[in-house]
Amino acid sequence: MRARIYQPAKTAMQSGTAKTKGWVLDFVPATAREVDPLMGWTSSDDTQAQVRLRFDTRDAAEAYAQAKGIDYEVVLPKARKPLIRARGYGENFATDRRGAWTH
Repeated sequence: MRARIYQPAKTAMQSGTAKTKGWVLDFVPATAREVDPLMGWTSSDDTQAQVRLRFDTRDAAEAYAQAKGIDYEVVLPKARKPLIRARGYGENFATDRRGAWTH
């Protein structure tokens, strides 16, 4: 049984960082999904793939995996780019402007 410990990224529909502070332990699927020939549904015999455990810290997730004897891999989150502050039109004429204002 193999698991992956990671910090989830925000979805495309999120503007904030909700639900991205904690760590998640997901089990890697042991078998591939199969397509049912009659109905066309996708199914799997692996019930561990449905399990998703959430932890407050990375250390707690690792401690749980070690205590249960689960082989795990930690995926570190990528660093976010610094946000560019949106400026208003009036700031084009500010006195602390870096460059000279030209037409």
